[in-house]
Amino acid sequence: MQSSSRILLRPALQARRRCFATATAGHAPAAHAPAAESKRTVAAIPLSNIEAQWALLSPDEKSSVADQLEVLQKRDWKLLSLDEKKAAYFVAFGPHGRRTPIHEKGDGFKIFGATMGLVGIAGLLFLAIRAVSPPPPKTMSKEWQEAMNERAIEQKMNPITGISSEGYKGKGFITSK
Repeated sequence: MQSSSRILLRPALQARRRCFATATAGHAPAAHAPAAESKRTVAAIPLSNIEAQWALLSPDEKSSVADQLEVLQKRDWKLLSLDEKKAAYFVAFGPHGRRTPIHEKGDGFKIFGATMGLVGIAGLLFLAIRAVSPPPPKTMSKEWQEAMNERAIEQKMNPITGISSEGYKGKGFITSK
């Protein structure tokens, strides 16, 4: 009987120990008091026109503004002023942090110019390679391809649908202009 009562009381005892442990863990010893004082408290920052001030604020002030807005947003949204709503939207979705624009103003012209320069270099490279390449083979000439058509007709090549068929109107083997 005693062992079963111990088993039933064990979770309650463990929970009580945890409560005592967490209650005393929050109290820092006197040796650590200067470290706690070194954390700077930041005064409330006015939320009107926060968009213009945001870049000038320190990280502590930015977190203070975010905390201040978090507390304000827990209230009824109908009671918030227009400046508070704008500030909440800007802090959440403004062009800062991960939402900082990738390109600055005027970068579009630079990107366009660089792209056109690379296309120009590719064109010059194409023309240079074509200038030093050998001429096309003699079988690519129009005369050669016409002779291939005549030879195919003589040999009755592909008599059902090809060049030797009745009423054929295609070009045959002619591919050059």
